[in-house]
Amino acid sequence: MADGSVLETITLEEAQRVIKAAAEKATQIGQPMDIAVVDAGGNLKAHARMDGANIGSITIAINKAYTSIAFQCPTRDLQEATRPNGPIYGLSEAHGGRLAVFPGGIPLVRDGKIMGAIGVSTGSIEQDQEVAEAGAAAY
Repeated sequence: MADGSVLETITLEEAQRVIKAAAEKATQIGQPMDIAVVDAGGNLKAHARMDGANIGSITIAINKAYTSIAFQCPTRDLQEATRPNGPIYGLSEAHGGRLAVFPGGIPLVRDGKIMGAIGVSTGSIEQDQEVAEAGAAAY
């Protein structure tokens, strides 16, 4: 076995706490959601599909979290720049179509370091963002 340590990242317990807070917010607003948390490397750490959430939103939630890690910012911050005539138009096609450049993905930051990210999908983009913010606040 190699000596060394693994990159510090979000723990399963923390990821579950983030998902629980997001799910509570989704219940409060009456919109079931797909909620994903990825680690610092963009790999899925935990996921929950609330009863009634869209099956098609599973991948979108995971991709929002991945995009947030890949670009170290909330996915909503990429919206304007990736629209036609934007400076990085076409970015959403990069990474084999895995990038999601609309609201609902937020980095999870501890002591100034991104440790993971949350991605939320199924509702409107405003609802997705609101639920993701609730999850991120629990981190």
